[in-house]
This record gives sequence, structure tokens and C-alpha cells, in this order.
Amino acid sequence: MNVTRHAVSVPTRAPTGTTNAYLLGHDSAALVDPAARTDDLDRLVRERSVEHVLVTHTHPDHVGAVDAYAEETGATVWARYGRVDRFRNATGRDPDRVFAPGTTIPIGDDRATVLDAPGHAPDHVAVVAGRDGPILCGDCALREGSVVVGAPEGDMRAYLTTLRRLRAIDPPTLYPGHGPAIDAPRDALERLLSHRYERERRVRSAVADGATTLDEILDGAYEKELTGVRDLARATVRAHLEKLAVDGALSWDGEHATMDRGDA
Repeated sequence: MNVTRHAVSVPTRAPTGTTNAYLLGHDSAALVDPAARTDDLDRLVRERSVEHVLVTHTHPDHVGAVDAYAEETGATVWARYGRVDRFRNATGRDPDRVFAPGTTIPIGDDRATVLDAPGHAPDHVAVVAGRDGPILCGDCALREGSVVVGAPEGDMRAYLTTLRRLRAIDPPTLYPGHGPAIDAPRDALERLLSHRYERERRVRSAVADGATTLDEILDGAYEKELTGVRDLARATVRAHLEKLAVDGALSWDGEHATMDRGDA
């Protein structure tokens, strides 16, 4: 299936400063993650018969032009089942249909298939373009750098499961929500998994060394300068602590962590 990527400049914390909108298909098409309207994206949309509009997740930097392009094209607007309120609040409109993991969406003579991909956001999905084709992975992966998985929105356990699921599928290409295509998906996913395991090790070590509060653990878990991104790092450490608490590796009550889980 043809995949066309268009980087849209929007307010985003992603280092690229852009979010990727995608068109799947050539004549009949689906529009995925229309972050904002641009002249170039307008042109790409006009060149096709856009029949479906959907998003990988409803963070503001992925949904800004859903309503506008839906109105212009008359396309069917999709949202995740069980997350319609979240979709409505983000886009300002009700969906026409809902999908769930495993839903197939016809695009011309081909199809797109929805995959469950939570972690970065609770409503996050990925989209397989065609049969055994590339995957639009939203904010699951980047070709360079790492993805923010910050509590309370993010779930680190779910995110690691998503990375392992994508690694097992081993698609030919991953198309991320930000930045260029990932043409070596397995390597990228292994790198992201290793990064998360290392950050988890640092969080555990900080607690074992006596750090108890979130800021103390943050300072112990990061060696790099965090100016401008400390809030994101703080949310990420919280997500790691929540995962480690569920794993039984430490105790975390939302304010303090200890290595002794006790009776919790």
C-alpha cells in the first residue's frame, strides 16, 4: 500500500517540531494523524478520495485538523471504542464509527488493520498499511531518541509490551508520529527497549541508594542536563516507579519510594 508522509509544524514537545500526517492508499485513501492544515497537505488530500480519517491517539499535536478534513472530504471519522469521550474532547466532533484492535478498514482494494499499542497514551493504536505491510506506529518509536512515557498519561508496563509486540511482528518499516521513517524497525525497537531497561535500572539504583522523593530519584536516575525537559523526565520517572511497584521491585505510594515493599 502506498504511504505518503507529510510533516506538519505544530506546537509539540517532539524535538522535530513537527507531527507526521499520513495518507494511506493512492486513489481511495485514509488520512491518519492530521495535526493541522497546510497548503501541501490540502493538495495531497485533494489528489485522492479520502474516505477515512483516524488518529493513532488523541494528544493535541496529532488531532488538530481532524474536523476540518472530515468536513471537507466527507470521510468516515473513526475513534477507538471505549474512548469516544476522549476523542470528542480532543477533536470537537463525534466519530462516525469506532474501531478496536483487529478492526480492518477498507482502502480501495486493500485494507488497514488496527493494532493495540498503549503506553505513550491509553488510547494509542498502530495501523498496519496493507497485508504484512509497514506500520504507522504513532508515538511508540522514533528513529533517533526516545519516546516520552510519562505518568499519569503514560503506562510503562504497557509501553514495553507494545515495543515487544512490534518487535515480534517485525514490519518492513515503521512510520512514526515524529521524524523520518524507521527503516530498521527491529534495531530501533531493541534500542528503545534497552533504553527503558537502563532507565529502570537507574531508578531502582537511586532508590536503593536512599532516594525516596520523586525529585531525589530523578536526580539520581539522570546524569544529563534536564533544562527545558525536567517535567517530562519527572513524569517518566513516575511511570517507571509505578511499573516497579506493580512488579513488586519496590514500594511507591505516590510520594515516597522504598526498596521494602512491606505490607503494601
